[in-house]
Formats: sequence, structure tokens, C-alpha cells
Amino acid sequence: MFASAPDLLRLVAIPVLGWAALSDIRTRRVPNRLWLPLAGLGIALLLWDLLAHLPPTSFDDRLFLVQVGVSVVFVVPFSYLFWRIGGFGGADAKALIALALLLPTYPVYFLPSTALPLVEAPLGVFSFTILTNTVVVAVVYPLVIGVGNLLSGDVAPIMFFGRRVDVADLPSEHGRLFETPSGYTRGGLDLDALRMYLRWRGSSFEDLLATPHILRDPATVDETFEPTDGRVDPTDVATDGGVAHDAAAADRRDTAVTPPAPDAETFDDPWAAEQFLDSIEGTAYGTTPEALRDGLELVSTHERVWISPGIPFLVPMFVGLLLAVSYGDVLFGLLAVLGLA
Repeated sequence: MFASAPDLLRLVAIPVLGWAALSDIRTRRVPNRLWLPLAGLGIALLLWDLLAHLPPTSFDDRLFLVQVGVSVVFVVPFSYLFWRIGGFGGADAKALIALALLLPTYPVYFLPSTALPLVEAPLGVFSFTILTNTVVVAVVYPLVIGVGNLLSGDVAPIMFFGRRVDVADLPSEHGRLFETPSGYTRGGLDLDALRMYLRWRGSSFEDLLATPHILRDPATVDETFEPTDGRVDPTDVATDGGVAHDAAAADRRDTAVTPPAPDAETFDDPWAAEQFLDSIEGTAYGTTPEALRDGLELVSTHERVWISPGIPFLVPMFVGLLLAVSYGDVLFGLLAVLGLA
């Protein structure tokens, strides 16, 4: 493969974004320190390229400046604005901003028989192509979820937006409960908030499943602990509120003697939900006492529940970047096939 030195250096975005996407899948967290070096490299390479186009004496020079301007003046503020209104996560916005600086125009990679990318959009703003590719990939995601549910026999009105999981697997899951004891909801309990609650009480998912009547009584709250931020810790299942997946744990749940649970209305604060939320700094991902109680009731009385996993947006962004570098602009290619471009 042959390419200019700046375009070869820009390929560093692929392993960096790939690692970020993997981290997003595993923990829904991406370190902030990842993006500043990528953005710094983008600025340095952009200055390198500007030396060849200043002063702008040709059409190509002026086009280059327009493309860079669109990437920096449009994509960067768009990413920030979408983060501010809740459309993106912080890591998603920072990744797009870094890519807008690193890849404002189309790179060119020459192979023995062709040159990549294969399809270039008329505007020629590469960061915009990455963004539209990401949206196309993200649109396909619900279809993948729906087909998976259909094949597994989990057919429901929400099958394109959620998936059904064993309650015992919730310690390692991300997203929100997609139901309450009274039906489906898009505003169910955040699973990170559920982990925060259990860690605050010094309890585990195993405790919740085996003896919910104890946790339901707010008088049983004694010593409390640091709730953390609720993230999944794959290296420490025991302190993550996780259920041990072994026969002994299953036996404990199956043979646990659970006395009739008192009516939750007899407690001033069932599950100590208000006490938990009042005692922590900030909010537990916007959780209300009612949502926390509904989630705890659901999890403690069901073997399988629907969750809305959400889209770890860095994953479609990584796929969108790979498509952009190899194929080019997917949306423009589709429109061209349909005769609309």
C-alpha cells in the first residue's frame, strides 16, 4: 500500500477507535485521556497539509480549505451540541471531534489494482462520511436485535429495541430494564444504578434473589458502603454484586426459605430507596425512588427480564470508520445504486 505520510499516520485512528469500542462494549466507559493525543495528532497533520495548500492558488487548494472548514466548523460544533442535548455520550462526542480534526478530507491509499476509498461523496468531507456511515450502521442495529430475538423465540412488541436476559446475568449487563412489574417501559431502572444500590447496601445480586424480603425492609439497612459509579468490574465478580454461576449458588436460591413478604406499602421507605438516593452524591443516572423500587421488585420476582441494552455508539462509529477507509461513503453509494445520486 502507498499513501502520503500524513495519510499513513492517520491510520492510527483505526486501532485507537477499535480499542475504545471494545472498552465501550465491556464497561460502557472510555478513558478521556484517549482523545487529546488523537486530536493533537490531527491538528499537527492538518498543519502539515496546509503547508501544501497555502496560499490557495488553485481550485484544489480552495476546495481543500472548504472541506477542512466544513469538518472543523460544522462537525466539531455538531458533536459538542449533540452531546449537550443528550444525543451522544461524552466519549462519542470527543471521538467525533478528534476524527473531525484528524480526518477532515478524504485520505487516499493506493493498492496494486485500485485506490481506497472506493466511493467519495461530492462534498469530500471525510469526517462527515464517517458520521453518516455511523448512522447507517446504527440504524441496522435494531434489526439485528429483532432477528436475534425472533430466532430465540423472544417475540414481543419491544423485540427490536430490547432483549430478554436471565436475571442471574444482570451483574455483567449494561443498559436499562425495559419493563416494570406493571408492563413495558423505556424509562426502566438503569443497571448501573442497580449495582450502585446493591454496593451501597453491601449486598449482592444473590442476596436480592434469595432474600428480597430482607432488602425490602428499610430497617435492615445498617452499615452502608461506597456505591461507586455502578460500572461492571469483570475482574471482581464477588464485590460487583454478582451471582456466582455455580450449582451451590443455584441451590441456595432454590432452597431459600422466604417468608411471606409484607406489603411494601407498610414501609415508609420500601427497599430504603429514598435513603439510598439521599445519601449519595449526585444522582444515580436519574433514578427515582419509584423506578428503583419497581426495578428491585421486578428483578427479585422474575427469572428473565427485558433490558434495553442501548447502543454503545463507539461500536458503529468504529465500523463506520472501517467502511469509510475501505469503501467510502455508504449512504452516497446506496443513493447512487437507487439512482438518487
